[in-house]
Amino acid sequence: MRKTAAKLLTVAALATSLVTVASGSALADPTGTPAAQDIVGVGSDTTQAVLNQFSTDYNAYLGAGSPLPHLYSWDATGSSPITTKTGATSIARPNGSGAGISALKNNTSATVDFARSSRGPQSTDPNTFDFVAYATDAVAWAAPNNGDAPANLTTQNLKDIYNCNITTWDQIDPSLPSNTIKPYLPQANSGTRSFFLSVLGISTIKPCVTEGVQENEGSDTNLSDPDALVPYSVAHYIGQVYYGKGSGSDVQGPLTIRSIDNTAPVDTTNKVINGDFAATSYARTVYNVVRDADWKATDAHGTALRSIFGTTGWVCTNATAKADLKSFGFLPLNAGACGSTIHS
Repeated sequence: MRKTAAKLLTVAALATSLVTVASGSALADPTGTPAAQDIVGVGSDTTQAVLNQFSTDYNAYLGAGSPLPHLYSWDATGSSPITTKTGATSIARPNGSGAGISALKNNTSATVDFARSSRGPQSTDPNTFDFVAYATDAVAWAAPNNGDAPANLTTQNLKDIYNCNITTWDQIDPSLPSNTIKPYLPQANSGTRSFFLSVLGISTIKPCVTEGVQENEGSDTNLSDPDALVPYSVAHYIGQVYYGKGSGSDVQGPLTIRSIDNTAPVDTTNKVINGDFAATSYARTVYNVVRDADWKATDAHGTALRSIFGTTGWVCTNATAKADLKSFGFLPLNAGACGSTIHS
């Protein structure tokens, strides 16, 4: 499984920038209740915006009055509970990859068809799920502009900070202030949090770390502290900063994304994830998670899932879908990698 995921990342790192950039604003939550037959997802904060744009563009692709299942996606945050589609049982709004996967586990396709996930399979996931790949992201760290954090931290620095072995900036570099470092982590169901900690090899949260911020939201006033730092999706940051995809609380605020091991996460000239950074362990594939039985079904539901997310589906082959990914900061996977599955 890990070898397969690594191959996907390698393929994505070689993806070239698209010339066409999607324009226009994406939907947030569905404006009405989706039909019972529609394909509906919940979960990751990191990928919610691009899935919302996919929904807008895929449904337009089907055309007005199409009898085929449409695509919809519910945001990670907002009012709760939600009724995801007509006839569904109302559920607490799933916030994050882990919560989306749990919702997929605890409900049928009458309520949830897929879970957005910015992390790969874990040993605790049901072994009846397929993680369907479609793009590459990466995770770096961010800190307030004009704060005390340096432009670069090494992987060892980050390990030491989040293990509370380094607690002041001058322990990293004597020229830095002696102020206490304030490391933050996203809420517990965040795929960005899960991935970041796995790269650092950290399984226990130490007392100096503050948990619970909403991922990829520099608007959180806690993160304006000059000594704060937090893991951050590189693609989400690119979408916010370069393509105007942020709004409301979903903005970078005072945060700027920083280098790791002297490798910048963003190619600022081409406004994409830096290819060198995409070749490091901080790069990750993002997925839509489906039930294996649904994915393989020959009925209208299974056909719709594959027509949207499969290797020959709309997300993997349509030029508008690829432009959507670019405009939200993600690197599209090459043919064959996009739509491939990892069985959990």
